[in-house]
Amino acid sequence: MSADSHSLRTILKQPKSAYAVAFACVVAFMGIGLVDPILPAIAAKLDATPSQVSLLFTSYMLMTGVTMLITGWLSSRIGPKRTMLFGLLAIILFAFLGGMANSINGIVWFRAGWGIGNAFFISTALAVIVSVASGGTASAIVLYEAAIGLGMSVGPLLGGLLGGISWRGPFFGVSVLMAIAFLAVFILLNDVPKPKKRTSLLDPFRALRYPGLFTMAITALLYNFGFFTLLAYSPFVLHMDEHSLGLVFFFWGVLLAITSVIVAPKLTDRFGSVPTLYVMLLLLAVDLTYMGFSVSSQTALVVAIAIAGAILGIINTILTTVVMDVAPVERAVASSAYSFVRFVGGAIAPWLAGKLAETYGSTVPFYVGAIVVVISILALSTGRRHLAAVK
Repeated sequence: MSADSHSLRTILKQPKSAYAVAFACVVAFMGIGLVDPILPAIAAKLDATPSQVSLLFTSYMLMTGVTMLITGWLSSRIGPKRTMLFGLLAIILFAFLGGMANSINGIVWFRAGWGIGNAFFISTALAVIVSVASGGTASAIVLYEAAIGLGMSVGPLLGGLLGGISWRGPFFGVSVLMAIAFLAVFILLNDVPKPKKRTSLLDPFRALRYPGLFTMAITALLYNFGFFTLLAYSPFVLHMDEHSLGLVFFFWGVLLAITSVIVAPKLTDRFGSVPTLYVMLLLLAVDLTYMGFSVSSQTALVVAIAIAGAILGIINTILTTVVMDVAPVERAVASSAYSFVRFVGGAIAPWLAGKLAETYGSTVPFYVGAIVVVISILALSTGRRHLAAVK
């Protein structure tokens, strides 16, 4: 059986509980790209600079990363299902409040609250999908990455459509969709057993003492810098309206979804996870460099963004798969530790990209993003000996 048909069969043959969590994942990850098409509109309506508007990403990611440190602690005490429902409720509330805000500072703070809810949900969701999905860890991660890819693609499209009506529309849209996701998880997901051992607040830090997990976390931190430079800054240099931006990032997300589910497993089976990761990170650095050179060409930027989507899908799947198996700790703990480093570290990229553009010109953020991605390759190479067991 081909890798393609195996991946599709993996997605199509899962229990309802897995689909319920996957649907909630789709909506959760829609929240990342949903605001992308409306960033220029928010800047214009609220008289804000690109760096100020980019704080919508920074506050979201910073609070997501910090909150990751306590998600395992809470989940081991009240159970994974209740933890996810708590996270979904927080997203519903803060997305709605973000839509009601009248200042850029208000939106930034409500996006921070949105990030807190997102952390409680996504860190627990991966572990839950792994536990309830059929076909083992690899199959569960394919379903998880498919949900991420779908959310990443639909998010900008919906954001563009609703943003064309009002910049507040995407915030209210997420709130409504998350309410549906809350009901799906509440009804379809049975109570997932609590871990036999209660997680300590220090466990994520202890997990990072394992060199393999630390290597992957640092690699992901540096990679995320390039990822969110592209996602948060490129809307400002495309000079498009909300609908056009939504379409551009919709196709970006579609390619991300396709490569994460179909291409990534095929490449890792043939070449191995780490060698594939080296090549994809290098291609991402080249792509960002090209965007810097071509910043004045709208067509070139659109093509480069689409190509980046294909590259990012492969990288995301490999990183997630490796992290789940690289350290001898519970998956929820590994996910919390890894996500803390990559989200907190990557939170500076959106704000810094805007500041660099305001100070040094529109090309510099892409060049800096490319350099940081190259450093991620060096970090991966430095810790390669600790990943010997990784296929």
